[in-house]
Amino acid sequence: MKKFTIPCDFGGTKAPFDVYIGNPKAGNHPLQNQAHWLSSERGGTIPGEVMESFSKLLALAEKNNVSFEDLCVYALEAANKENEPAATPPGKPT
Repeated sequence: MKKFTIPCDFGGTKAPFDVYIGNPKAGNHPLQNQAHWLSSERGGTIPGEVMESFSKLLALAEKNNVSFEDLCVYALEAANKENEPAATPPGKPT
């Protein structure tokens, strides 16, 4: 099981919330139970684009017979690298 911190909506205010990714029961969304709990107990929602991204990752993992948890970690690391500023070449002013 892997822990991810995602921005969730609490009445118009974004706040970080930890979700735990494992292998969901066949036919279930990977965040289904956590999204339900967050909504009913804390009044928060997981953004639709986050729900969709995890759903797509699950389908991709199943299609390619790879670990869903590992694919999520890989996807997050790849996304973080894309968002890092480019390194300044040596000898160039910053």
